[in-house]
Amino acid sequence: MRLVLLSTASSLCFVFPTFAQELPGQRPGTNIEYSPYLQEDFPNQVFFGDTHLHTGFSADAGLVGATTTPDDAYRFAKGEEVISSNGIPARLRRPLDWLVVTDHAENLGLPAALSEQDPVLTDTDWGAQLAEIAEPGTEEAQIASYEFWMAATFAGEDPLAGTPFGQTMWERVTQAAEDHNQPGAFTAFIGFEWTSQPNGSNMHRNVIYRDGKNLADQVVPVSSYDTDDPEVFWQWMEDYEELTGGQMLAIPHGGNLSNGLMFDDTTLSGAPLSAEYAERRMKYEPLYEITQMKGDGEAHPMLSAEDEFADYGTWDKGSFGPAPKTPEMLPKEYARNAWMRGLVFEVELGVNPFKFGVVGSTDAHTGLSTAEEDNFFGKVALVEPTGDPIRYEETITGRATPDTSDDLRHADALASGLAAVWARENTREALFEAMERKEVYATTGTRLRVRVFGGWGFEEADLDRSDFAAYAYENGVPIGGDLADMPEGGTPRMMIRALRDPDGANLDRIQVVKGWTSADGEPQERVYDVAWSGDRAPGTDGKLPAVGNTVNPETATYTNAIGASVLGAFWVDPDFDPAQRAFYYVRVIEIPTPRWTTYDSVFFGFELPEDAPTSHQERAYTSPIWYTPQG
Repeated sequence: MRLVLLSTASSLCFVFPTFAQELPGQRPGTNIEYSPYLQEDFPNQVFFGDTHLHTGFSADAGLVGATTTPDDAYRFAKGEEVISSNGIPARLRRPLDWLVVTDHAENLGLPAALSEQDPVLTDTDWGAQLAEIAEPGTEEAQIASYEFWMAATFAGEDPLAGTPFGQTMWERVTQAAEDHNQPGAFTAFIGFEWTSQPNGSNMHRNVIYRDGKNLADQVVPVSSYDTDDPEVFWQWMEDYEELTGGQMLAIPHGGNLSNGLMFDDTTLSGAPLSAEYAERRMKYEPLYEITQMKGDGEAHPMLSAEDEFADYGTWDKGSFGPAPKTPEMLPKEYARNAWMRGLVFEVELGVNPFKFGVVGSTDAHTGLSTAEEDNFFGKVALVEPTGDPIRYEETITGRATPDTSDDLRHADALASGLAAVWARENTREALFEAMERKEVYATTGTRLRVRVFGGWGFEEADLDRSDFAAYAYENGVPIGGDLADMPEGGTPRMMIRALRDPDGANLDRIQVVKGWTSADGEPQERVYDVAWSGDRAPGTDGKLPAVGNTVNPETATYTNAIGASVLGAFWVDPDFDPAQRAFYYVRVIEIPTPRWTTYDSVFFGFELPEDAPTSHQERAYTSPIWYTPQG
């Protein structure tokens, strides 16, 4: 309907049309169909958060100095000033959009109960012994308390079993999430970490609930006291969902410390992988944490020798157990190789057990989600930025042997990372559903925006459309999706947009990483530079020259005089074979910026360790888009 305006030399008069039907409260003469966005249902915002944060409620944090609570963690993530465990005022430059506090399930809340002399703990013989050890409050007492608790975990028997301790502390955790959840403004997820560690091999998973406290409180979290086996863990998740009608998902992490178990060819019990195993794994574990403090898990230089960006934050020396790292473990520890091996398993089983999307997160044990290089509060309270050089030298992990050659120091830690989720609204339900469909990507801490679509009919001009997202969703699939219904003679086409962090560094390049199976069934990979800044051109070897480096390590500064603020690419796979399974993911690389150790060296006047790089290139990794031959 339209408004008609009649005009004469001496007067104006308005003629209003008659509406057949008006909605309650509707002003006469309004057009109820004007707003073009009412019917949109595709994701139109990206929300940055952290799926992996520990507070003083985790025994391995609180027993060694962390005093922060889940309440502190949520307040900090929302942009409030919080006092760190060492008394340092801390605040984020920009708040996060959402957070999951994932304290360890093993005696969750133990340090808080110990500090409060909670009789639920101290009235037990074991709790009384722990309280006596911790009573002096010295650093030596903290270490002794931690070792006393660790003895129980290694024994595999919960020292507080049969008491109401687990339920009591869990309800405090869920209450904190409930108190801070503000649908539309800030999402506080309920969560915990299941800390499976068979023989010291890292098999940890973070659990995220779609639900609120009313459902989550009905079942106390499963712990490694109950089982180290992922298949038993998935059964616990299934039982929770059947009992409560709720939903949850799990995110594995730290495959680089798993000694080849994270993406193994067999189950933990040694049985060959089956279709049922693959289906259950992908149902409950649709995502993988590809980057965090304890190393980057995308690729390894020994596995991807032609990829000059594969050696980023590589932690490949130790584990938490006595077994040494060996080269044959590596293909079962990194995401890119897992994706390639998953294609092979799909041929054998009919189901891909490693068809996961990716996020980044911190794994901080300080209660402070700080993934920015110039505001890095470290892995644990002991290495917060107090001005003590131990911040560099403290051992984070290594084999549990007298041999220290495999030890990794805190100077090797990354100030990483963040999880980026494409959704329509900032709520538990919307973010959870985006994670389930894998429309997520990981960054190493920067908040650059990346949008990727794959399809069969895209044209280069579509990259510049004003309705880019609407058109792309209608005619293709986003990250995490599957390319289906291939037309005759079709070739995968990708549209990619990347925008730098508005408070961060310019972009160096966009790359498409492809994995596929060759004619003889062997996994293959190739990295394509598809967009880059400046007037560089690939050399005769096909490699693009480096973007340059403006970092001044004496002042911990850089400039955006190089790179580009925005990059886009329309890319058609030049090597596509419709008979070969394949996946495609995008890696966006920033220009070099100072590393956290460089910021520290300037602020505190530390001498950098000789082997510590002064700069690095932060990046984003998207979830893949998959192609499966039809027929």
